[in-house]
Amino acid sequence: MRIESNSFKHLDRIPGEFAFGVPAEGAPMGFGDNRNPHLAWADAPAGTKSFVLLCIDVDVPTVFDDLNQEGKTLPADMPRQDFCHWAMIDIPTAVTEVAAGSCAEGVVSGGKQNPPGPAGSRQGINGYTGFMAGSDMAGDYYGYDGPCPPWNDERLHRYEYRIYALDTEKVDLPDGFHGDDVAAAIEGHVLGSATITGTYSLNPDVA
Repeated sequence: MRIESNSFKHLDRIPGEFAFGVPAEGAPMGFGDNRNPHLAWADAPAGTKSFVLLCIDVDVPTVFDDLNQEGKTLPADMPRQDFCHWAMIDIPTAVTEVAAGSCAEGVVSGGKQNPPGPAGSRQGINGYTGFMAGSDMAGDYYGYDGPCPPWNDERLHRYEYRIYALDTEKVDLPDGFHGDDVAAAIEGHVLGSATITGTYSLNPDVA
C-alpha cells in the first residue's frame, strides 16, 4: 500500500492551515485553521473490505509539569507517548482520498460533535478530549484536530497519518469510541498499511 498528500511531503513540515495551534503575534500560540490535510491511498491488498485512517503524534511528553511555561523547556530526550489526533473507521473501499478541509475546519470549543466524512465512515474521539478536561474548552473532540505541540518543547514532533486495509467492513467498536481503542480493535484484521509522516513545532528554536 501507499499513501500520499498534496498538503505536505513525507517528513516535511505540516503547513499551519492544518494545525490546531500556530505561532501568534505577541503570543507563543494562537488557533490555526485546523483543516484536515489532503490524503490519498492506493494499492490495497486483495480482499480489502474497509479502511481505517489514524493520525498519531508519536512525540507527546509524558511529564507535563513544565508544559508551556515561560523560562522552562521540555527536553528533547524526555520519554514520549502517542497522542491520537484523528481516528476514522469503516471507510468504504470505494473511498481512496479525502480532500483538504473536507472532514475538519476550524477550532471548535468543546469539540466537533458531528464532523463530516465519507458516507458510511465513523469518526472517534481524539486525544484533545482528555487534554482539555477541566478547562473552559472541555468536551468530546470528535474527528480531526491538528498539531498543537507545546511551544516550549525542544523536540520536533512527528505526525503519522496511517491507513490500514482491513478484511472486515466494520470495526467492532461502538459509536463514541476513542481513537486509542482502534489499534486493539483492528488487530488480526489488517491486510496492509501505509504511513506518511509530517513534522510540526511551535518552538521557534526547533529546526
